[in-house]
Amino acid sequence: MTLMSQQLPMASRFESSSDGGPAQSGRQPARATIISRPDHALRRWRGPRVTEHGSADARHEPAELEQPHLYERESALQDAQQALDRLRVEYAAGGVELGSLLLYSGKAGMGKTTMLQQIRALAGAQGITVLSGRAGEQRIKEPFHLLRQLLLGELSALSTGQLDEVLGEWHAVAGPALGLVPPTGEDLDPQSVQQGLDVVMTQLARVRAPLVMLVDDLQWADQESLVWLESLAVRCPELPLLLAIAWRTGELPDRVRGFRSLVAGNSHRHLEFQGLTPPAVGKLVREVFQDAEDSFIRQVWAVTDGNPFLVNALLAKVRESGIEPVQENMPLLHDLAAEAQGMDSDYWMGKLSIEALKFAQAAAMLDTEILPRVATRIAALSPATAAAAIAELRRHQVLTGPADGPLEFVHPLLATSLYQSIRPAIRTAMHGKAAVELENAGRPLVESSRHLLETYPDDEREVVVKLRRAAREHLAVGAPDAAVRCLERALAEPPEDEIRARVIYELACATLLTDPIATANQLKLALDTVPGLPADLRVDAVFRLSEVLAHSGRLGEATDLTLAEAQRTDPGPGRTRLAVAHFMWAAFQRDEADGPGRSSRLADLASGMPGDDVNARAARALRAWDLTLRGSSVTRVQALLDSALDQGRLPAELGWTTNPWGLELPGIIALTHIYTDRLDRAEQLIDDAIWAFGVAGWEGAHLGIAVFLMGLAKFRRGALAEAEVELRNALRIARRVGPDLPLQWDAVGVLADTLLARGRVEEARKLAADYSFAPPYHPDAIVLPDAATLYGKLLLAQRDREGAVGVLRGVGEQLTARGWHNTIWAPWAGHLAQALYPERPEEARELAEWHVQRARIFGVASAVGSALRMNAAVVEGQLAVVCNADGLVHRARRELNAAGLRPNLPRSTGRDALSRNEWRVAELIVDGLTPSQIAERLDVSVSLINRRIAAVHRKTGSDVEGLAAALGLAVERPDSD
Repeated sequence: MTLMSQQLPMASRFESSSDGGPAQSGRQPARATIISRPDHALRRWRGPRVTEHGSADARHEPAELEQPHLYERESALQDAQQALDRLRVEYAAGGVELGSLLLYSGKAGMGKTTMLQQIRALAGAQGITVLSGRAGEQRIKEPFHLLRQLLLGELSALSTGQLDEVLGEWHAVAGPALGLVPPTGEDLDPQSVQQGLDVVMTQLARVRAPLVMLVDDLQWADQESLVWLESLAVRCPELPLLLAIAWRTGELPDRVRGFRSLVAGNSHRHLEFQGLTPPAVGKLVREVFQDAEDSFIRQVWAVTDGNPFLVNALLAKVRESGIEPVQENMPLLHDLAAEAQGMDSDYWMGKLSIEALKFAQAAAMLDTEILPRVATRIAALSPATAAAAIAELRRHQVLTGPADGPLEFVHPLLATSLYQSIRPAIRTAMHGKAAVELENAGRPLVESSRHLLETYPDDEREVVVKLRRAAREHLAVGAPDAAVRCLERALAEPPEDEIRARVIYELACATLLTDPIATANQLKLALDTVPGLPADLRVDAVFRLSEVLAHSGRLGEATDLTLAEAQRTDPGPGRTRLAVAHFMWAAFQRDEADGPGRSSRLADLASGMPGDDVNARAARALRAWDLTLRGSSVTRVQALLDSALDQGRLPAELGWTTNPWGLELPGIIALTHIYTDRLDRAEQLIDDAIWAFGVAGWEGAHLGIAVFLMGLAKFRRGALAEAEVELRNALRIARRVGPDLPLQWDAVGVLADTLLARGRVEEARKLAADYSFAPPYHPDAIVLPDAATLYGKLLLAQRDREGAVGVLRGVGEQLTARGWHNTIWAPWAGHLAQALYPERPEEARELAEWHVQRARIFGVASAVGSALRMNAAVVEGQLAVVCNADGLVHRARRELNAAGLRPNLPRSTGRDALSRNEWRVAELIVDGLTPSQIAERLDVSVSLINRRIAAVHRKTGSDVEGLAAALGLAVERPDSD
């Protein structure tokens, strides 16, 4: 490793944590030593140039004209050169997945930055595009700061067509975080933003391949950039990208566990830089003092521990002091080294003029990408005085960069020491001044707000206003943690009593997607604060609190909260909204003391609002779902549902992302379509949800629920292969969002049912076991469809009849008490009949007949067909169940027996009952084709195919699941899909 010496030293910065570094992996990192030449000044590359007006200059600075002469770094440089050669050659040969990762760690001043600069020079010599960025110690609270350094310049240089290609459909989601487009004002899901940034990086790597990315001072990266970089480091081998990262040993934040594991692994090259060896220090000293005595050189090495930065600083102090490098002056080295290392206010006052020190301290407030005009105003200097100060700081090699900016510190240690040299009280005042001057310069609030965070609370109304605005901007780019910092600081200012509850409410909303526990606590505090929230905002806060409780599995609390608040709210839209929310959460509760009573109250609410406003439509939609679960007439259900919709589609005020009740309400409408055989409408509605969530950037639980609903619809349609794909995707999203949420239970249950329908009993059993899909199920929420019924069906498929009987009897008692008799949602009676049949055939037949009766009351064709199929499994003889001639068959048999005649077998209800066209459709259904695929195969309309499918189910008395058995067709094995 090498480092070039200067009149003031240069070195590198990144540090790895000791507990996450190579020591854990059981191998020692390669030792790297550094020697630098004192007569060469290093010109740092600073990333995309930011002008005084804040725009990114896409032009790259030229590579350094003069590179330092390096010592003891041949091996590391050779590794870097080989990685670059491989990247260039293999990409030219058509390779794509050829990325590699170079990792550098070490204490401050060990030369990590110099190594990155050498890689930049090597890449530039080969014509490879280089992206570079350095995190700043003072900008760690500025979201996406490092990300923008790395990508904004290159993205800004793309043509309009290329930029559209790179951003694609993620323009509105990733664009604000990158600084390419202004935020829309809508809060963005942080996970969606990170996913969008991953896609953008993948596309940029393809458009600008091959790429080299250099990241310095990772330990100071802002949280949002750090999350993105951690993901990029893991998938780097998949891209045409050489990624080199440097950090300070022992300073990586605890939260980067994935990156720590990457460092500890053996798959990437990791160098931990050590101090210079005595011979290397000797070469460095003699380049400054050719006649230095050996004993003097050994003492230089001893007092600096071989740290290149300190060696350079000490040599500069020796030269300034005019002492000779001889043995008798060795005792002076210890004090000089301490002075060089400390660089406190006395050091800088002795080295710089007052004006230069004031400008340097103002620059330290800005840290990186220093705009001279802004620093001049912070330092309260005239333009001419500032220009002279900049020239002086360049001479002392404190700052570097063009005269019009942006300026950079030659080394971050200099920025740190200058920042710390400011007295605390003055430092706080300078942060306040920096916030004002950055805003006056047209910089965004996300940049100036970090300075407001460092000021003392002083009861200033304007500060509260700015921090609230900054929080909204942070949320609009997908940085809720930064928004929380701003709002917490606003509360400390403090705000006026009249708006304090509102600020607390905004703080709660900022953590809605990331910390539900904090959100719930803050919402409760906002509701209890006096003076309180305005009436409309209080209703919104109550609903959001109920939403957090419900999504956290505390449905009972959500139900009770909305009921109590509705009762205390004055009559009007707010009260109705809370009443609707109460019934919505109650519909998802697993246990309910008075199900019929709640159903009656919901009926009163729906019938009392005959209009078409959003509350009336919502109440009718909930009533339709309630009747669906109760197994009431499908004609009545569909009439209610149609009255809640606008010509069969969601009205704008009930949209997936725009309605006052969250995704549950349109989700209930989709479920009602699914369980009343309106599968085309359901799938169209769910397609709309997936599109809306994508536009809004909601790629977490919202998207997971939509994908699950699509899987459920595909399962109900009989498209089992497609259903399995959707349900596995939903399960993947559920695992990413968090364990044991209702979404995970839903996905596991229907996926297990799908596997059973495809004949993969053992796979279904293992899935249920892996996710503990067994009693007591989710503690508070129902599972879609009924979990206990699915579990009983799974036991029955494994021939555990006794276990199935126990489970299914309990289901029947619970659902009957609640008044829920939907035979599609919970066909417990049909499965219980099959479980009982070998031992108690009479009871089994009674249950099966009751199951058929309930299905006929409901009136949904698939429900009737499924019930008849289950009935056929337990009824002796070939009964003409499909034509409702059960009694006639019994009479006919008695009469024939009395006459001494044997009855002929009834005519087949399968093959012979179907027309040729219906038979062909039935075969394709069994093969797993969807109606649209069948229509395309047979070259007829989808509506005609749907009519033929209905005829098939009606004539065979079977749903999709039992169609193959009813017709004697072989089911295509699932492994063939």
